[in-house]
Amino acid sequence: MGKSKTSDGVSSGLEGTARFQSCVQDQFDNLEKHTQWGIDVLEKYIKFVKERTEIELSYAKQLRNLSKKYQPKKNSKEEEEYRYTSTRAFLATLNEMNDYAGQHEVISENMTSLITGELTRYVQELKQERKSHFHDGRKAQQHIETCWKQLEASKRRFERDCKEADRAQQYFEKMDADINVTKADVEKARQQAQLRHQMAEDSKAEYSSTLQKFNSEQHDHYYTHIPNIFQKIQEMEERRIVRIGESMKTFAEVDRQVIPIIGKCLDEITKAAESIDHKNDSQLVIEAFKSGFEPPGDIDFEDFTQPMKRTISESSLSNSRGDGKSEPKFGGKSKGKLWPFIKKNKLSLKLGAGPEDFSNLPPEQRRKKLQQKVDELNKDIQKEMDQRDALTKMKDVYIKNPQMGDAASVDHRLAELGQNIEKLRIEVQKFEGWLAEVEGRLPPRTEQARRQSGLYEAQNTSAVNSCAQDRESSPDGSYTEEQSQETEMKVPATDFDDEFDDEEPLPTIGTCKALYTFEGQNEGTISVAEGEMLYVIEEDKGDGWTRIRRNEDEEGYVPTSYVEVYLDKNAKGAMTYI
Repeated sequence: MGKSKTSDGVSSGLEGTARFQSCVQDQFDNLEKHTQWGIDVLEKYIKFVKERTEIELSYAKQLRNLSKKYQPKKNSKEEEEYRYTSTRAFLATLNEMNDYAGQHEVISENMTSLITGELTRYVQELKQERKSHFHDGRKAQQHIETCWKQLEASKRRFERDCKEADRAQQYFEKMDADINVTKADVEKARQQAQLRHQMAEDSKAEYSSTLQKFNSEQHDHYYTHIPNIFQKIQEMEERRIVRIGESMKTFAEVDRQVIPIIGKCLDEITKAAESIDHKNDSQLVIEAFKSGFEPPGDIDFEDFTQPMKRTISESSLSNSRGDGKSEPKFGGKSKGKLWPFIKKNKLSLKLGAGPEDFSNLPPEQRRKKLQQKVDELNKDIQKEMDQRDALTKMKDVYIKNPQMGDAASVDHRLAELGQNIEKLRIEVQKFEGWLAEVEGRLPPRTEQARRQSGLYEAQNTSAVNSCAQDRESSPDGSYTEEQSQETEMKVPATDFDDEFDDEEPLPTIGTCKALYTFEGQNEGTISVAEGEMLYVIEEDKGDGWTRIRRNEDEEGYVPTSYVEVYLDKNAKGAMTYI
């Protein structure tokens, strides 16, 4: 009965130990889940800060692009606009916005280095530390479980040996009481009972030793090892919480550090706005656009009741236009001469495209456009030739190494490139022909040939024939229909029968006097002042423009209606435009 009570007590103790071990294991699982959640929270905050830095960088980039977009272009008309205080204030605003963008870049850089970078390294360290602590916890649990299993085995062995000893003792007593059993059998049963009793004693001693060892290990496990591990995990988790709090403070501090500089930027913008002087800007406009003309005087009363020559006051508007030049005559000439040049440009703008040979432009502009087109075509030819050379080399490689590819696969592309190059060369020849005509390397096309080009196809046939008859009746008598057709086959069409000869200057064929001031803003034109005397080097060919020269370096076109031309009498086709 004593043995039974002891065994029951030990069994109940082992059951309690098993339950407590299970409880500890559950706590480890809970802690493992919680610490992993803490790391997830930290990584989520890192991701939040990273996205904030990307937003700051993107915002700064957009601010810089915005500032750059509205900055004045160098050597452009916009630079002249920045003499006004309002536009200078706007320029200052753009510069300050650039600095403003720089502060947002600083925010991004500081958050990246002080928060994102630091927390990322800390998370890696935290994961390693967490892994180490839970590894130690699992190792301690495994050790106590091993000790507990050894105790269970020792207990079961002791219990088995005790039962065997009891059975051997009962067998011996039975044999000893039986008179029919031999003495040898009784002795054998007695020795077997003694052996079993000895084994039970040995198992008891082993079980007692194992039990003492287990109790010691269990005490150390629950009072030393596990508490230490839990304490380390607690400290680790507290450090994580403190670290994320410090990062949030840094997050706010990074923004707070740039607030003074951003405030200075805003102060400078305000200062620039306050520097705007509307009176000064208005005066600049007045100075820029004032004409300097005196208002016309009163018109004298003309008495038609007396036979007298009517006069006009010298201070009237008519005299301000020039002596001896009647306004109706000028108006009619202006309409007749300037309309074809201006109207065609407006028409081509409405249609969305001009003629292919740029004949709607003044000569110098046309020459530059043609040269630009020739350069573009040559670049396209060179690009196609480079592609052809590359494919040719590839084909040679394929021929030498068939395993790398089929040489016949590039033949089709080579044929396409050859056709493209040929087409581009034809285009180059066409534009070079037009360019040669403008530069004087080929004879210029006659008016009849020009009017047969695509630019005049929209006009009616009667208008074309009328213009052709006017040209055929010119004083030089050198124009014929046959010559026109022959020249048309050689060179393309143009709107202006003009040419530039940079090597040999054109001879002077007369002089002219500027009736009005003309600002030559387009290429190929020249500015003249009212009353200025100049030399005529090429008369009006029917397009409303006359080519003049001021000195050896300055020459260009002016509207014929703006000048009074005096051609030399021996000059071919001499005539006077008023």
